[in-house]
Amino acid sequence: MERGELGDTINPWGVALFRTIRAADASTFAEQTAFAKWLDQTSDREEARRDRVHGAAGVIPATLWIVLLLAAGIIFLFMLFFADPAEMKRSQVMLVGSATTIVVVTLLAISSLDNPYRPGLGSLRPVAMERTLRILDEARGAIGDTSQPPCDESGIAR
Repeated sequence: MERGELGDTINPWGVALFRTIRAADASTFAEQTAFAKWLDQTSDREEARRDRVHGAAGVIPATLWIVLLLAAGIIFLFMLFFADPAEMKRSQVMLVGSATTIVVVTLLAISSLDNPYRPGLGSLRPVAMERTLRILDEARGAIGDTSQPPCDESGIAR
């Protein structure tokens, strides 16, 4: 998602999962229960992936950005009307500066929430996935599993 891939391609695991489902032969009650649970978890993962892909696209339309920027400009101009030559310059600067700062910070926060996968400060990182991969590697080492992982380093199914 960080590279701009918005999920417009087929899930590389989809075909492998489909083949596994077709080849599965759950005959006992325990196997059928385990198979049903596996299907539920697979469905949950796919739904979560769709949600993440949707979140990567940016959900604030351009018209709303125009309204927000126009409102920010109007607030700034409105604050200038409070300028009073009889008041100290410091109080006038504080009045306009504080309102402008709040509006700018709010627009930056909205921009950050609209594009969470951009590079830089405040962006989302795959911390949970990296932690899960470390745990899986430790677990594989603990049980002595030396088999080939089902995907390569970039997540492409083998």
